[in-house]
Amino acid sequence: MPLFTTILTHPGSAHKDEFLACCVLLAVAPVPILRREPAEGDLADPATLVVDVGHRHEPELNNFDHHQLPRDHPPTCSISLIFQHLGLYADARAFCDWLEPAEWFDCRGPNETARWLGVEREVVVRLNSPIDGTLLRRFAQVPRHQPGEPLWEIMRMIGDDLLGYLRNGRNRLDYIATHAQRWPLTQPGFVGCEVLYLPRTDPLPDDPSSGLDRYLVAQGLTETVIGTICPDRRSAGFGLSRFRDNARLDFTRILGEPDVHFAHAGGFVAKTTATRPERLRALVELALVG
Repeated sequence: MPLFTTILTHPGSAHKDEFLACCVLLAVAPVPILRREPAEGDLADPATLVVDVGHRHEPELNNFDHHQLPRDHPPTCSISLIFQHLGLYADARAFCDWLEPAEWFDCRGPNETARWLGVEREVVVRLNSPIDGTLLRRFAQVPRHQPGEPLWEIMRMIGDDLLGYLRNGRNRLDYIATHAQRWPLTQPGFVGCEVLYLPRTDPLPDDPSSGLDRYLVAQGLTETVIGTICPDRRSAGFGLSRFRDNARLDFTRILGEPDVHFAHAGGFVAKTTATRPERLRALVELALVG
């Protein structure tokens, strides 16, 4: 992305796509944001990054508008274009479940988005957040936002957190792919089922277990894996969990074991001081239902 010293977006009402695009851009370069229609000089000058306005998508000139795209083009909004240009779009689609609905909402409106989601329009409206409303309204109220102002600083925090989330998400998936082990179950009635074991390493990434669901989806293992064993963030032991609340595991069945110090009454998770793989596997086998 060519260096830019100003971000320019449209005046009037603000929308989530350009707001988030500006947030991410502030994490790249902490510059002022102007809200007005671009002049030809703005569109010709890569030092002014024009987003969600201008009817041009010219990354080499830092112009990122999507409104000129044809109606049958896949839903694409301004945050999509920024992610694409930063080389983060594939990870954003993989890790940010909100992105595709945001693209649909911005390009197709609430009625078509509701039909695409398979819900009533009222359901989409009920998901509106007062936090979103306040941030967008305050963003729309003034023609310039600059460093030091509360909203500008919050926007930069959002951008920093979003880019950090994408980096960490990719790191978690890479870590899981390198270290995870699949343990097949051989008990009668469980042939073809597996447990995913994530060993404790040094160093241990921050909360690697939060990437397990996406890893298993990407690997096509959601139908075979019924449980997971992951390092416990609060102790030197491990956490045992159902995968997607699979009722074929009930961890209340192991609450009486001497090395199990917690099992949720719902049966979906337990904590153990055990660290040896063979003992962890035995605990899972004791928790199998029928």
